[in-house]
Formats: sequence, C-alpha cells, structure tokens
Amino acid sequence: MSIFLQHWRTVPLFLLTQQESFRTFVLKVYTRCDLACDHCYVYRSADQSWRTRPRRMSTEVAAMTAARVAEHAVAHRLAGVNVVLHGGEPLLCGPRHLRDLLATFDAIPVPVNLTVQTNAVRLDDAFLDLFAEFGVRVGVSLDGPATAHDRHRRTPSGQGSHAAVSAAIHRLAARDGLFAGLLCTVDPRNDPVAVYEELLSYRPPVVDFLLPHGNWTAPPPGRVSGDPATPYADWLIAVFERWYGAAERPCEVRIFDGMLSLLLGGRSGTEGLGPEPSRAVVVETDGAIEQTDALKSAYEGAPGTGLHVGSSSFDDVLALPGIAQRQPPSATCAACPVLRVCGGGHYAHRYREGSGFDQPSVYCPDLFRLIGHVRGRVAGDLARLRA
Repeated sequence: MSIFLQHWRTVPLFLLTQQESFRTFVLKVYTRCDLACDHCYVYRSADQSWRTRPRRMSTEVAAMTAARVAEHAVAHRLAGVNVVLHGGEPLLCGPRHLRDLLATFDAIPVPVNLTVQTNAVRLDDAFLDLFAEFGVRVGVSLDGPATAHDRHRRTPSGQGSHAAVSAAIHRLAARDGLFAGLLCTVDPRNDPVAVYEELLSYRPPVVDFLLPHGNWTAPPPGRVSGDPATPYADWLIAVFERWYGAAERPCEVRIFDGMLSLLLGGRSGTEGLGPEPSRAVVVETDGAIEQTDALKSAYEGAPGTGLHVGSSSFDDVLALPGIAQRQPPSATCAACPVLRVCGGGHYAHRYREGSGFDQPSVYCPDLFRLIGHVRGRVAGDLARLRA
C-alpha cells in the first residue's frame, strides 16, 4: 500500500503534450567489450555492424555530436538533455580519452545530465575521480548474485565477473552522488527474489529490469510462439510483490514505476512502455546516427538511418518517415485492454522476418499477465481507499 500511495500523491493524472524531440543522446564511445556475455544484443544479434566501425569515438566526432545536441536543445527549447556514454564497454576508452570526450559537452547551453553505463570490471578510483570531476553518474550492469550474474556475464576465457563487479559497485556507492543505478537482464532460471535482494544490498537509487532483446524470428529464451506460458511475467511478479509490499519504498524499479504511473493516468518515461515514442537517439563511434540499438536484434542494418552528425541534424532523423519512434502498435493490439500501459511492447520485440514489425510484442503474454497483476493490486488499493 505504501508504494501505491506515493504514486497516488505525486503522479499527475493527465498526459502532457510536448513538441516531438529527442531528450537522450546515447554515444557509443567504444565498440568492443572486455566481457563476452552470451545474452548481449550488440555482439550476439543479427546486426554485426560493430565489426566495421572504429573501436573508439574520436574527439572530432564527439565535438560534432555535442554541436548537434546543442542545436537540437536550442531549437526545441529543451530545459536539459541526457547524454549517455555507452558501448561495447565505454571504460575501454581509458580515463584520458574519456576526459577529452566529456570536455566536448561543456559548451552545450542547457543542463546536461551525463551518465555512463558500464559492466564495471575496470571501474577504479581513476575513473571515479574523473566522473566526480565532470558530474557523471554511473550505471552498472549486474544480474544478481554470483550464480545468476556469472551464468551470462563472463570473460572471453570463461571466468565469472561477479567478484570484480561487486567490488566496483561498493567503491562507486561510497562516492556521493555518482551511483545512477543497476541494470539487470531477466533470466527466468534465476531466483527472482534472490536476484532482487542482491541488487538491493548495494542500495541503488534505481533498478532497471531488462527483458532480453528477442523477437518472433529469434525468440528470447523460454518464449515459444503460441505458448501461453508467461515465464518473464511470473519472474517479475515475484519481484513486484516483494517491492510493492515493502513498508518503505526501497528504491525506484523503473518497469514497475512506469506501469503504476501509466495506470494512474501519468506517463511512463521508460522505453517500451506506454503510448509515447522513445526520446532517445544513438550516435555510433564513426558519427553515424542510429535509432535505438535494441533494433540490432532484428536484422542487419535495422537501427540505421543513413545520417551522420557531420552532415545531418537530429531533426533530420525525426523527419524520416520510417523511424521506429513514429510507428504505431500493431492493429492486433487495438482492442487490447492493456494497450494504454503496454503501448504494443518494445518496437524491437515486434519483429518477424517477412512481415517486419507489424505484430504484437514477442512478450505479449508476459506483458498482459504482468500488467493485469499490477492493475489488480492498484484497483484493490483504490477500493480500500474509497471504503
């Protein structure tokens, strides 16, 4: 009840309309990684364009990107923007080169929320000092306790990375204001409560549970076409009950907060939930502008726009008629009672070879069950409030 009441008091019960624009700019600053995770959508998916790109983003490309971000922010009168350093593994750039890249964003005329998403294997004091200097918040990928994390996130030689990542998170958490949160890829084989409790033990401000990027042609583990089983919903419901039933809000869990907000008439702020399009755009190491890189799981070239920061603005991307940001849910979804919350599911998860993206999410049964469960809990709390 306590978490529900926090949403009830703070979520606006209406949707705001805003001029179409990007708010988050993801920079692929390094195209290689020091782990060989078997669930990675960059290296293990259909799109293998990383093989032909420069290993790291040059300061020249970063400066062009910063100028385009500034141009976009001014044109759309944005109050601020998010810039995310991503990879591959961004820390492979090294502190000196990352400093040069970060410095290019000093001239943007609006507040810039800088974050880096890392596997944290190389996250030492030199990086933490650099991030403290530039005000960069750090998100870390962690899949739970050692047995769960090391199932997928291993070195090229097959060694687990949990011990190194855990030590790095403790160093990060000791630095005031730098810890952005934890990202966990869901694996139904792992114990959901054990995973959640492990993540909470680091006291993150945010936990983000990520469904593995799959589709109808390359389904995620445990999802079979026509099978009514809901392994991902069952897993997330177990975590939701632990989170929602807590006496005090332990942290934000992005997927649950997004669903609660949408159910109460607000907005999601989470890619793949709700009716609003994604506000994120990607710039690769060579300056190519791409759509969400989750589309790499669909087919070779799926995220591509054919545009480059040296010759095109981000408004040029918005003008492209076929971008994922503007595509509606499948007609099959029109009469679904949870469409307002689901939004048709993540665009990348709708792909089927031969028919494109014109079908519901491959996670449709899981989303329907999960949203129905969360809605039932909210309805029960509303009924008690009104009694």
